[in-house]
Amino acid sequence: MRLDRYTSKLNRGASRFVDAAWLVSNALFLSSWLPGTGWRVQLLRAFGAEVGRNVVIKPGVRVKFPWRLRIGDHSWIGEDVWIDNLAEVDIGKHVCVSQGAYLCTGSHDWSSESFDLITKPIILQNRVWVCAQATVGPGVVIGEGAVLGLKSCTSRHLSPWTINAGSPSLEVGQRTRHLDSMD
Repeated sequence: MRLDRYTSKLNRGASRFVDAAWLVSNALFLSSWLPGTGWRVQLLRAFGAEVGRNVVIKPGVRVKFPWRLRIGDHSWIGEDVWIDNLAEVDIGKHVCVSQGAYLCTGSHDWSSESFDLITKPIILQNRVWVCAQATVGPGVVIGEGAVLGLKSCTSRHLSPWTINAGSPSLEVGQRTRHLDSMD
């Protein structure tokens, strides 16, 4: 590869003014140590994120582009989570993304001389748990009720109601499915 030939073809999805305002807001407010969830939710919504009811956003969270983020009702985003969403990230209802997790929607084409940028969305279906310091790669769909274990890494889809661990993650068990309704 020749990095001097790299040219970013990323469509940031917002005007330069909005993008710059978000960079400042993210650095000063969203990712700060200041306590409180409600104002973090409102800040994300103000910049175009779709955030459901009763969502918890902890201190230290970083979001690249809020206008490419959807979070369903009753979901939790833990301390120091990084949502590096160059493409869309869709987080379902009752999802827990634990502290220090990394959701990465971008990579590079290592076979390209110009190291071209590749972006793909991430989908975390309802009732998913991404455990502390786990990493989810571009294009991954984590099926309903699946768990990605502590410090695990996945670059492939995870089947519903499975427990996955390791780097790369492997299916290590089944999760009990409860049939209660979700609001």
